[in-house]
Amino acid sequence: MELAHSLLLNEEALAQITEAKRPVFIFEWLRFLDKVLVAANKTDVKEKQKKLVEQLTGLISSSPGPPTRKLLAKNLAALYSIGDTFTVFQTLDKCNDIIRNKDDTAAYLPTKLAAVACVGAFYEKMGRMLGSAFPETVNNLLKSLKSAESQGRSEILMSLQKVLNGLGGAAASSHRDIYKNARSLLTDRSMAVRCAVAKCLLELQNEAVFMWTAELENIATLCFKALENSNYGVRVAVSKLLGTVMATALMPKQATVMRQNVKRATFDEVLELMATGFLRGGSGFLKSGGEMLKVGGSVNREVRVGVTQAYVVFVTTLGGQWLERSFATFLSHVLDLVSHPRATQTHVEAVYSRRCVSFILRATVGSLLGEKAQIAAAKEICQAIGKQMKAVEAVVNDTSGENKSGAADIAASQHVMVCALQELGSLVQSLNATASPLIQEASIGLLETVTSVLLHPSMAARLAAAWCLRCVAVALPFQLTPFLDRCAERLNNLKTSPEAVSGYSFAMAALLGGVHQCPLGIPHAKGKMVVSIAEDLLRTAAQNSRLSLQRTQAGWLLLGALMTLGPSVVRYHLPKMLLLWRNVFPRSLKELEAEKARGDSFTWQVTLEGRAGALCAMRSFVAHCPELLTEDVIRKLMTPIECAMTMMSHIPSVIKAHGAHLKASAAMVRLRLYDILALLPPKTYEGSFNALLRELVAEFTLTDNSANTTTSLLRSLCHYDDSVLLGSWLQETDHKSIEDQLQPNSASGSGALEHDPSSIYLRIPAGEAVPGPLPLGVSVIDASVALFGVVFPHVSYKHRLQMLDHFAECVKQAKGVRQQAVQLNIFTAVLSALKGLAENKSTLGPEEVRKSALTLVMGALDNPNPILRCAAGEALGRMAQVVGEATFIARMAQYSFDKLKSARDVVSRTGHSLALGCLHRYVGGIGSGQHLKTSVSILLALAQDGTSSEVQTWSLHSLALIVDSSGPMYRGYVEPTLSLVLTLLLTVPPSHTEVHQCLGRCLGAIITTVGPELQGNGATISTIRSSCLVGCAITQDHSDSLVQAAAISCLQQLHMFAPRHVNLSSLVPSLCVHLCSSHLLLRRAAVACLRQLAQREAAEVCEYAMSLAKNAGDKESSGTNVNPFAPGVSSRSDIHCRHQGVNITETGLEGLLFGMLDRETDRKLCSDIHDTLGHMLSSLAVEKLSHWLMLCKDVLAASSDMSTATPLSSGKDEESEKKDEMDDDTMFTTLGEDDKSKPFVAPRWATRVFAADCLCRIIHLCENADQAHFDLAMARSAKLRNPTNDLLVLHLSDLIRMAFMAATDHSNQLRMAGLQALEDIIKKFASVPEPEFPGQVILEQYQANVGAALRPAFSQDTPSDIIAKACQVCSTWIGSGVVSDLNDLRRVHNLLVSSLDKVQAGKGSSSQLYRESATTMEKLAVLKAWAEVYVVAMNIKKEAESKPKRPSKTADDDDDDFGTIDELPPDSLITLVQPELPTLSRLWLAALKDYALLTLPAEFASQLPADGVSIQFLCSPRPEEPIEHVTACLQALHTLLDSPYARVHIAEDQLIGVELLSVLHRLLLTWNPPSVQLLVTGVVQQVVRAAQDYLQEKRSTLNEDDMEKEPCPVVGEGGDSGGLVPGKSLVFATMELLMFILVRHMPHLSTKMSDSPSHVATKTRLSEESARLVAATVTILSDLPSLCSPAGCMTILPTILFLIARILKDTAIKSADNQVPPPVSAALQGIKSIVTLSMAKTEDTQKQWTALIRSTLACILEYSQPEDSMPVPDEVSMLTAIALFLWSASSEIIGVQSLQNGCMNRFKNALNSCDPWVQAKCYQLLLSVFQHSNRALSTPYIHALAPIVVEKLKAVERNRPASSTELLAVQEGIKVLETLVALGEEQNRVQLLALLVPTLISYLLDENSFASASAASKDLHEFALQNLMHIGPLYPHAFKTVMGAAPELKVRLETAVRASQASKARAATRQPAPAVHSAPTIKLKTSFF
Repeated sequence: MELAHSLLLNEEALAQITEAKRPVFIFEWLRFLDKVLVAANKTDVKEKQKKLVEQLTGLISSSPGPPTRKLLAKNLAALYSIGDTFTVFQTLDKCNDIIRNKDDTAAYLPTKLAAVACVGAFYEKMGRMLGSAFPETVNNLLKSLKSAESQGRSEILMSLQKVLNGLGGAAASSHRDIYKNARSLLTDRSMAVRCAVAKCLLELQNEAVFMWTAELENIATLCFKALENSNYGVRVAVSKLLGTVMATALMPKQATVMRQNVKRATFDEVLELMATGFLRGGSGFLKSGGEMLKVGGSVNREVRVGVTQAYVVFVTTLGGQWLERSFATFLSHVLDLVSHPRATQTHVEAVYSRRCVSFILRATVGSLLGEKAQIAAAKEICQAIGKQMKAVEAVVNDTSGENKSGAADIAASQHVMVCALQELGSLVQSLNATASPLIQEASIGLLETVTSVLLHPSMAARLAAAWCLRCVAVALPFQLTPFLDRCAERLNNLKTSPEAVSGYSFAMAALLGGVHQCPLGIPHAKGKMVVSIAEDLLRTAAQNSRLSLQRTQAGWLLLGALMTLGPSVVRYHLPKMLLLWRNVFPRSLKELEAEKARGDSFTWQVTLEGRAGALCAMRSFVAHCPELLTEDVIRKLMTPIECAMTMMSHIPSVIKAHGAHLKASAAMVRLRLYDILALLPPKTYEGSFNALLRELVAEFTLTDNSANTTTSLLRSLCHYDDSVLLGSWLQETDHKSIEDQLQPNSASGSGALEHDPSSIYLRIPAGEAVPGPLPLGVSVIDASVALFGVVFPHVSYKHRLQMLDHFAECVKQAKGVRQQAVQLNIFTAVLSALKGLAENKSTLGPEEVRKSALTLVMGALDNPNPILRCAAGEALGRMAQVVGEATFIARMAQYSFDKLKSARDVVSRTGHSLALGCLHRYVGGIGSGQHLKTSVSILLALAQDGTSSEVQTWSLHSLALIVDSSGPMYRGYVEPTLSLVLTLLLTVPPSHTEVHQCLGRCLGAIITTVGPELQGNGATISTIRSSCLVGCAITQDHSDSLVQAAAISCLQQLHMFAPRHVNLSSLVPSLCVHLCSSHLLLRRAAVACLRQLAQREAAEVCEYAMSLAKNAGDKESSGTNVNPFAPGVSSRSDIHCRHQGVNITETGLEGLLFGMLDRETDRKLCSDIHDTLGHMLSSLAVEKLSHWLMLCKDVLAASSDMSTATPLSSGKDEESEKKDEMDDDTMFTTLGEDDKSKPFVAPRWATRVFAADCLCRIIHLCENADQAHFDLAMARSAKLRNPTNDLLVLHLSDLIRMAFMAATDHSNQLRMAGLQALEDIIKKFASVPEPEFPGQVILEQYQANVGAALRPAFSQDTPSDIIAKACQVCSTWIGSGVVSDLNDLRRVHNLLVSSLDKVQAGKGSSSQLYRESATTMEKLAVLKAWAEVYVVAMNIKKEAESKPKRPSKTADDDDDDFGTIDELPPDSLITLVQPELPTLSRLWLAALKDYALLTLPAEFASQLPADGVSIQFLCSPRPEEPIEHVTACLQALHTLLDSPYARVHIAEDQLIGVELLSVLHRLLLTWNPPSVQLLVTGVVQQVVRAAQDYLQEKRSTLNEDDMEKEPCPVVGEGGDSGGLVPGKSLVFATMELLMFILVRHMPHLSTKMSDSPSHVATKTRLSEESARLVAATVTILSDLPSLCSPAGCMTILPTILFLIARILKDTAIKSADNQVPPPVSAALQGIKSIVTLSMAKTEDTQKQWTALIRSTLACILEYSQPEDSMPVPDEVSMLTAIALFLWSASSEIIGVQSLQNGCMNRFKNALNSCDPWVQAKCYQLLLSVFQHSNRALSTPYIHALAPIVVEKLKAVERNRPASSTELLAVQEGIKVLETLVALGEEQNRVQLLALLVPTLISYLLDENSFASASAASKDLHEFALQNLMHIGPLYPHAFKTVMGAAPELKVRLETAVRASQASKARAATRQPAPAVHSAPTIKLKTSFF
């Protein structure tokens, strides 16, 4: 492939490769040329132009395939536009000659098409330059158009389109010719040709004025004809043409109007024309204008759907501002469409028309209007509803009967009502809380208007009104409870009106169904209210026959809706419900028989409706309250259900007796029964299987049903990947809701609320806007199929066989259309059953069952209906999966192989090729490995069958399935498959889009199979990779959106496996263009790909996207990048594209994505956009801070002004300095000069919420990036150093402003996000100082903003969750210490005071509106905020008390006054809290007590202490509680125990302490973050300290009394016996808890743990947090003995000492930096405090005590032995421990020989250590031992160790210290010797000095060596000299004696002294002498002595 990369075609290389590979080689060269021509040097191009033209024109006649000819034409045109144009006319003539050629053979066709493509490309690129030749060219093209076949027709039309595009108005002379020739082809039988004509005419109408004037009506008629029997692509293209022409007719482009005097069409004329299409029948009705709209004849659905799309194009083209101005007229027009009798001939047609009108309204009002304009539109809709309702009321109240057409009017008005109310509901729901003005403005009267429709005579209108109310309540939850109350009240008042009973119960049910979308819920009592209303309705139903039906239905509907409130509400009403259910059905067969005998048709109808209602309520119960379904409840439910099953078999006879009108009610009962059974475990009703299955099978085989109704479930049961065969990808277009009408299954897409009123309260299926249950006939079949799938796996084999045989019989019996319907239903049921078997992991059954199933399935593989073939293939695969036997699979595969080898017809070839794919799909690579080769070879052969694109599609689809499922086993077939895929891509006509889609799927599957290998560099891999890239390039360039989507996912896979080889610089811009595609699947694919790219390479992605913005100026990019005719409605995004190339401005891709969030509604797409922006934010936000903050700010600025019409006023005035930046920012301003009619739409609230979340993420990212982001001084200096440095703190004013805008918005979600952002900002910036004003912080200047942001949150109508958040922010702000002025602080403080007053009054802001927990949440938030403020205030006060008082100032030091002026006096916060404390403490206690009572299990009720503060929240926090709650409670406890009162209280009543500890222990069992454990240890320490203080006091009072009385009582736990009682002993509880923590971090401490097999004995270093925790526990452990009596001590000390010794061993590990870890210092401290315990040493315990101390020391000695396997112990810590024993314990205890030897050995080892640090420490410790006051203890050590010390120090002369640590060791050693000298008696002093002085003198250097000595060596010299000077005067006599004995010493000393004095004198002349430090430079961290 590399050989193809040259400017000229490498003809030698081309000649050498095989014939088959040449097209690929040529294509690759053209691809290279396409990239290189643009970038190449013009002179280079001109030099080689002649040869290049030759080569390229030569290729025209080499029969190039479609992608090749497209590229060839593009390159030729580019070549001429870059190089010379001398020969262009020659080349043009050459092409024209080829086009004229009469050769019509298939072989010559590609050459002709290539010539046609070249002509188009020339004109498109060079336009008017070729003007002179254009008449001839056009005539030539038009001539050949007449004789061309379909592929030629499409290509010629596309070329004509390009000619028109290139010439613009200059082609006027040919416009009419082109129009005449093209228009007849608009009804061509080839769909591709129709699309091409539509695009060509669309181009033509830009200039040809006659199209939208004189020819306007003809164009309309033509388009309507073109829409008949059209496919999706044609509908999109034709609707685009129709809509655009109509829009142009209404508002022509200025330029064309100026040129000619044009009569413009009026709005009414245009709408009239559109309406004819919407209401038009088949083409037979075009006899004359008058007859056209007469009633009769059916409306053509395809035409209606096409015209619906055209309406949307029409409005979109005219733009949002136009829609705003003309909305009233437009609305009344579309609503008139649904009231026209032609639109509503049958019920299903009426529903279809409604759906179309709803689609028009949603697609225009929903996306073109900004929030303000939408509110205005909602007002208009409201008025329209009111007007209709007045007319209806007039008819209803007209008793005279004058108004004959009244009934028809009402029937028509219901459909208008449904459309208007649905749009109103959708509008309010999308506006969310921003819709509040609609409700609050009384003049609009929205609620009155909507509720008035609840009394409409038609059920459909009543349901629509109820739905609309639900939307309003979900958008504005504070309306939910008032609505419910109002409906309940009206229902009670109007009990006697059937409409009122029905309408208001619908409304209540709808509102209850919406509660789950409102997090704050409704008050608990509303459940009770609903039950009583429902009971009342059911009870009184029989009293009045006029109302019995409505009351029965209403009662059960309400109970069904009640169930959606979930178990917490339903639990209370369950017994009553069970009773009601039991009473609806007859108790026994006898009762049932008796019932049959009596009653008339009306009572039966009421009975059946009642029973259906009861079953429906049961289904709702089972679905929404699974937690309540105990075995007992299920048993009680089964009684009525079994009765209903029995009744089913009796109903036919009832219908026979009383008339067919009962059929619907009976069907409803069956539907409800099937629904509930499908939710219950089949085991519960297996006794009734036989009867049930008879019913189910009869249902879907249409036994008693004369209509040929088909199920709607087949598509969903087939595999998602088969969408290309089923066409079900239409479900994923923007037109899904109307395209569904054209699907073949019964009543497809005709969902409507009135088909099943219960759907008003159910959850809406994902992706639906309004619930749309299908008509009853279809729903009941769907339910039977679904239930069949649930039951089948539990049925015996015998019955399975009977059913399968019966199915075959049913199919045989039926004929024609009915046979198709029966087969479809049976197949869906069989698939449902097989799916059930697979999920249950069951098998199909023995041979005869399999055989029967196989016969059924194989028969359908040859069915002419593609959907059935698809289902049969799927069923075959599923059968193979559940049978799972190789022989069976082999038999199935072989059957298909044989069929495919012999069959020649399309049907069986497609069916059986799919069968192979499905077998592989479900059995996987391993199970079907032996058939792989045959399958692949057969499918590869079929895929080459050029005669039938259908066979190619199915075989390629199956091939893709096989590649996917075979995985690595397919590796051997990759090359042949890939080469076939490429060949087909280069040859199959582009109009066969399905083939191309499947080729794309195959390509993707191959890429996945080769996988990571694609990174390799081997020859084969390189070939595979470049083939994949070529394949991607061809599919990327295809005109069909689905093919492009497949290409994107292929590139995405390639990028995953071989990122280096995917060229992002071309991929990213093309993805950006696709973001504006009108095809949902393509937008999804583009965003999904961007999401993956942004994860790794966000910066590159953004950069390449920006390159698009830079190129958007020149025409080329806007012409080539954007296909102006991408199929599909031009959504708002399209307008952007039309006008600006692609809508990327300087806000870059991020800006475009934010913009998409506003208009996309697809869930998957939006979540991918969120993720993509998230990845970009994480990678780039910190580097490009200003850019991202600006983005967020621009989005949030919409909060301050929801305007549509004035795009530039978005909050500018205050920010004049930012003006320039914002004016540029076209993303949030108008779209550019040329389109004044289209305003921008301000970002919607959901996008603003996302922007506010982004803001919080940016702050968090900066926190992890660099400290300078939060330090103004650092930030400013960084900015000075490098102006590009961008730091967060410099944008603080913007951050505050954004948070403020969000926090004060209409939208509640946005307010929450804004308050969160505000809290984050306060937390992060609270302590940042203001460099210019020392002592101030930078946030201080924003206090007014913070106050203003918080104030609205405390208004009367704010929801609880916002108040709770606002309280949190208040306490953060007050506690942050930012505010230094008490008055300023008061402003925020008053907000808290006001909310506290509300809490005291017992009212939340919303006490009556939301569920009680919301009010509780609000109260607790207020109390928590106060508690946090209190804790801060106490801490400030404590700090102030502990600080030394400042000296009073004198007059002369007032210059530093300004630092203190603004500081708050330390007690000021307390003064704010003080007045509220009495209230607060009462409320705090009450809250804690309530919580304690609520969370304690019931059985402990009797043991509750009187005032259990301790057993609060922490008793059982739910695991989902945020950790902050737990930590807050623990901190509160800690603060509480600071107060003396609490400490005395808890110490006096020991049980409270024990209880508290057990609560904490329980807490640790469920919560294990170290932060919680640390807080717990803090609280435990407080409890222990409190007990210590209390005992201390008790002991001292006892001691004072001691003087009088002799025998003193024992104080402390354990008494005389030493026993501790678990549950009563504080010490025991503490040890239990601490042990738990220790074992968590050091499992080996517990023998249980370390002996368990799961324990792995690895001892890793403790983390920092763990180390702190262990230290804290050790500290508490060593405090415990002081709480015990001497006997008690003896009980606990063994454990405590064991633990301390073990912890010392495990944590005292040598570290490089000689740091002492916290646990070690805690353990040493602990040893000290235990060994020095005074009260333990009584006579009774002396013996035990001695043994304990000895064994502990022995342990430590043993532990300090280094072992091979263990880490090196830290000798210093171990020695310190030993020294502690020596220092603190008496010599009798540890003077034992064996211990003494051990200790001495340890010291000896340390002295001989090679680590100078250890030596230094050892000397220090020895010093303390030698100085011990007890001579008996120290003497043996002096005798044993002093000689070693002397030896070590003497050796230093030969080995002088080289480092400061070595020097330190020598200095410490000398100190020991000096101390020994001091300790010695006078008579021994000379001998001792005789050791010391020579040693010191030996350290002195002579003058020569001094200069060259190292620093340490010099220091040693100085040190020795200083010491000698010091010793001389101390012991003059002895010193003289020593010196006299050795004259050479004296000489050395004198020389040194002289040298020292001389150097001092020299230094003195230069500078004053420094003070000499002789103290050691390193001390132990903690002094233990």
